[in-house]
Formats: sequence, structure tokens, C-alpha cells
Amino acid sequence: MTDATTFDLRKTYVNLGANGAAERIEVTEDFWRQLGEGTRRLDGYLMTVSDVRKDMPHWERHPNGEEVLYLLSGKLDILIEEAGREQRVPLRAEGPGVVIPAGAWHRAVVIEPGRLMFITWGEGTEHRPV
Repeated sequence: MTDATTFDLRKTYVNLGANGAAERIEVTEDFWRQLGEGTRRLDGYLMTVSDVRKDMPHWERHPNGEEVLYLLSGKLDILIEEAGREQRVPLRAEGPGVVIPAGAWHRAVVIEPGRLMFITWGEGTEHRPV
């Protein structure tokens, strides 16, 4: 039997692996760059919680999988750009959440600062300026 360990989901990504494992990964500044370049590989979905105080300074997309966003506190609008159309999805504390389609560009606009939980297939993530 392995020992259960605690962690802070705001400072740790959890890789929900295809093999059923929940690997804890320390959040570092170069983590997303490494995933985008392919120098870091993961075999599952990433889960974490992020404090959201200001609008995302870039668009992002996850071409290899969908992303689940669920707002724990605050008020956000999620802008989703897909097939030449832009959709604005309001997220409010404790639901409902939203599933971002694979490959759709998206970003958060802060109405009221809060805390956002996301579950994403992070490998291959791309960014572009606003």
C-alpha cells in the first residue's frame, strides 16, 4: 500500500494518466513552453486550479483534446473562436462549467477575480497574441 500524499492544486498540476495514475507535477515557468515544443511529454489530462485576476494576455488552443473549465469563485467570460465565429460563454462561481472543443482558440476575460479549475489535454498547447 502506498502512502496518500496531500498537495496544493494551485501549485501542482496533476497528470491524470491513461494508465490510471495521478502524477503530481510541480508548476514551473517553462512547463507550457516545453509542452508546446514537445520537449516534455504527458500521457493524459492535466488538472489544476488557477487564480485568475486579469484577462488572459493571449489566446490558446489544445489541438489534441478538449478542455474542461469550471469556475470555483468569481466571474469570467470565456471567449471561444472556432470556424471564424467568436462565442462568449459566461462562467460564474460553481457552475455551469464549459467544455472547450479540441482545436478551438479561447481566452478568459475577467469580470470579477476568482479561481478557475481546468482539466486539459495540455500536450501540444499553442498560444497566439491577443
